[in-house]
Amino acid sequence: GQRGGAGPARAMAAAPAVAGAALALYFISHIPITALIDLQPLLPAGIAPRALTDLLQQYATSFRDPLMLQPPEWFKAFIYCEAFLQLPFFPIAAYAFLKGGCRWIRTPAIIYSTHVATTLFAILAHILFHDFSKAEHAGPQTLRERLALLSIYLPYLLIPLLLLFTMLCNPHYKHVEKRKRK
Repeated sequence: GQRGGAGPARAMAAAPAVAGAALALYFISHIPITALIDLQPLLPAGIAPRALTDLLQQYATSFRDPLMLQPPEWFKAFIYCEAFLQLPFFPIAAYAFLKGGCRWIRTPAIIYSTHVATTLFAILAHILFHDFSKAEHAGPQTLRERLALLSIYLPYLLIPLLLLFTMLCNPHYKHVEKRKRK
């Protein structure tokens, strides 16, 4: 009897905490990925430890991702954005979502998610439609190879879109506290 109503109410109350923890994990996991792997194309040769360059090489070969081995200038611009805009944001966002209830994250999260979604649309279009046959490093040739590479990048579009949707539609984040005027 009485227990039946408590379960759904408790689940509803836990949902934002679970979503916040998932978003925090997303941002925390981004810090080492960005610092150790994604920024390598910007570094002079020989600066990154051999184990990390080998890891990047293995990834790029396995998934036929020439963008990470020999990035075009437009892709390098996205990596610079990742280094100087996104990387500083990751620990801030992780903190806000771990702490929970931080309405101040709304505007930065909207900026982050729209920026990342925009860059990912360009990257995904390149993966799907670019002719990689003349690339120095092997790119995807078949639809299956393109879809495999797409599957690596796709979460980095979907999670920011989910974040954007949350910031725009969740009543918790839509509510803006009115400041007292003196």
